[in-house]
Amino acid sequence: MSELYQIINEEGVENKQLLSKINLSNDKLLEMYKHMLITRILDGWLMKLQRMGKAAIHAPNEGQEAIAVGVVHASEKEDWFFPTYRDLGLLIAKGAPIREILNRWLANAQDPLKGHEFAIYGGRKYNMVPTTTPVSVHLAAATGFAHAAKIKKDKLVVFAFLGDGATSKGDFHESLNWAGVFKLPIVYVCQNNQYAISMPFRRQTASETIAIKAVAYGIRGMRIDGNDILAVYSAIKEARESALNGMPVLVECLTYRLGPHTTADDPTRYRSQEEVEEMRKKEPLKRFRTFLISKGILTEKEDEQMRKDIEREIEEEVKIAITIPPLHVQAIFEDVYSELPWHLKEQMEEIVKEYEEDHLS
Repeated sequence: MSELYQIINEEGVENKQLLSKINLSNDKLLEMYKHMLITRILDGWLMKLQRMGKAAIHAPNEGQEAIAVGVVHASEKEDWFFPTYRDLGLLIAKGAPIREILNRWLANAQDPLKGHEFAIYGGRKYNMVPTTTPVSVHLAAATGFAHAAKIKKDKLVVFAFLGDGATSKGDFHESLNWAGVFKLPIVYVCQNNQYAISMPFRRQTASETIAIKAVAYGIRGMRIDGNDILAVYSAIKEARESALNGMPVLVECLTYRLGPHTTADDPTRYRSQEEVEEMRKKEPLKRFRTFLISKGILTEKEDEQMRKDIEREIEEEVKIAITIPPLHVQAIFEDVYSELPWHLKEQMEEIVKEYEEDHLS
């Protein structure tokens, strides 16, 4: 499990034998590339909006786009997703409108989560459960969802996303153990971006890899190049079939977080700029672009136009989203209880009164 599965290397050159096993049309490849590109450009805008004081916080996705996008394209419409707060690409690949995403980040009056939780939302229309801020706690819920699906004989797979840091939490081990015992239809997608906030991977575990942890729980482990979207697609297709047939899978996707952990983080305190620039040479978007151009699937002119169109669309949506009024302050109390308890009603009334006094005086 230490061997790394890769189809396109850092220079954008493919392994012809492995590539021949993937049946993807040129249109599909371009769609995957476009989803990665939208994710990258929108991610940059979300960073800018936070720095402008329009959004409270953002967990940048730069460098990890291939994983979320690749998993969605390898999944089926009946599958369900349990994301982390960094999985912007899931929303893009699932077809979430740019305006809706901006409303969520800006926590304005049209925010689908009404200011609750951190960033990534979901819903039945996307078969995606909203994220939780504490890492790993959603893994137990994802595992329970998979168990329920098995009991109901639903032909679906649950994709539970996590980072390397989550593998040090108890929920991770409990979930994998349960999945192994009951042979659940679940794939754990671990995005090993080398840092749990500031903690480097080698200080998190004595295991050679994360994938090897699967052995202890009687499930399958896979280790892939998470910066190679075709490797992600191919491996997830295989993992999905395995999970459907009673063998859960832990997929370790090796990648690198090019940006800070969040906009509240200063990564220069724990890693060098030289390290970042070296890892930037392996980033997924440039690699996939090089491959597509080398195969005549994409031209540099088409790529330039695609980028301009995406940038223009996002900029137009930003102009609209920032004009939408903020949430009303009592929204934080909504959608938790069917009927608000008396003590929370008192708190809500007090907060509303304070807010009105501060803003109307």
